[in-house]
Amino acid sequence: MIDENQTCGIGQDSMPYMTCLIHIFEDWFGVEQLEDYLNFANYLLWVFTPLILLILPYFTIFLLYLTIIFLHIYKRKNVLREAYSHNLWDGARKTVATLWDGHAAVWHGYEVHGMEKIPEEGPALIIFYHGAIPIDFYYFMAKIFIHKGRTCRVVADHFVFKIPGLFRWLYEKFRYPFAPMYGGFPVKLRTYLGDPIPYDPEITAEELAEKTKNAVQALIDKHQRIPGNIMSALLERFHKNQKIN
Repeated sequence: MIDENQTCGIGQDSMPYMTCLIHIFEDWFGVEQLEDYLNFANYLLWVFTPLILLILPYFTIFLLYLTIIFLHIYKRKNVLREAYSHNLWDGARKTVATLWDGHAAVWHGYEVHGMEKIPEEGPALIIFYHGAIPIDFYYFMAKIFIHKGRTCRVVADHFVFKIPGLFRWLYEKFRYPFAPMYGGFPVKLRTYLGDPIPYDPEITAEELAEKTKNAVQALIDKHQRIPGNIMSALLERFHKNQKIN
């Protein structure tokens, strides 16, 4: 309430305009200590403004990506429903593969060129050359499982046994090449499959390894841009699919 010795007018005993206005609202609404409520509201605004300005835009972007991935999975609902009707484990694997395939399409615009070169049945050994992190290989496994219905078994190089601490324990426990992740920029990712190298019992293991090494190097020379940079890889997301000779 307004003190009897103070007024809202202009003069020696007049109080500040905002204080006077608050007291008027207290009289109108019959609420006491309105100024304390307003101060508390102002404090909350001061606390949450950085969250609103910094986190909300990123949350909106995350929600958009999540929506696209959900629609990507929903697009294959009939295939997934049929898989679950036959075998629960097979349905779960196809769901996970579809989730990874959706993330690959949204975050990296991932493409596989030469999927028809993978046999429909029978054994095959894929020598995979990936980047600094093996996430493109995870995308590749998902693609193979979705389009070919086949799973890959990973054989790691000797470098895995040089990984210290937790990652070494994870590999020995699950036999899967866990590795620390870094990078993560939404650059364009493509996987190119070369021509199959048929088994020839007349050549030695060393000769086969050298032949495979040359074939992989030929794919690198043909398709990998050297030197590369993050900006050019990001811009490739907006280009049309490359023509494969």
